[in-house]
Amino acid sequence: MTCSIKKEVIEKTIEFHGHSCPGLAIGIRVSELAMEKLDIQNAKAPVCVTETDMCGVDAIQFLTGCSYGKGNLIHKDYGKSAFTFYDRDSQKGFRAVFMDNFADDEKQTDDTRVLMKKMIQGNATKQEEEQLQKLRNDRINRILQADLKNIFLTEDVDTPPVRPARILKSIQCDSCGETTMESRIRLFDDKNLCIPCFQNVEQKI
Repeated sequence: MTCSIKKEVIEKTIEFHGHSCPGLAIGIRVSELAMEKLDIQNAKAPVCVTETDMCGVDAIQFLTGCSYGKGNLIHKDYGKSAFTFYDRDSQKGFRAVFMDNFADDEKQTDDTRVLMKKMIQGNATKQEEEQLQKLRNDRINRILQADLKNIFLTEDVDTPPVRPARILKSIQCDSCGETTMESRIRLFDDKNLCIPCFQNVEQKI
């Protein structure tokens, strides 16, 4: 099933992120999944926990309303293309894991890696740059045109993946003088230190 999100909304998502890429396409599709399963874009108390910091997280912010600033988009640095969505009001949620090889040709994947490495190192020819762009566009199209059940493994979640955000006190660091959230203050030699100042004096870090 081709992506059900309107073309103009996808274009605005690309504009928000800055470019089109396979990672953003993954974020668009998992957001679509959350819209279908939880009506996440209209939920009053939505939560998303992302286990990656790749491009798709921008699509999640733009399309679902979950964001870092509101405290309902949480990043766990696990290096997995996995996303948990939860609606606190309905107490329903799910975790979705992107199946990285859902429809990839192994040779295309290897070619993409080689060409990406050349691009990063600045050694790619114009022909190789064009070949890489074609491979990336092909992958974007496959992701956007696939049935959601063929690109994500999902499981239901019946408990909130994270605790609700709390408003904490700010404490002045005794070293730099900057105010710091109390949960990030470290006590050292009878002084309240922010994490950077603590790292400057704690030799085991």
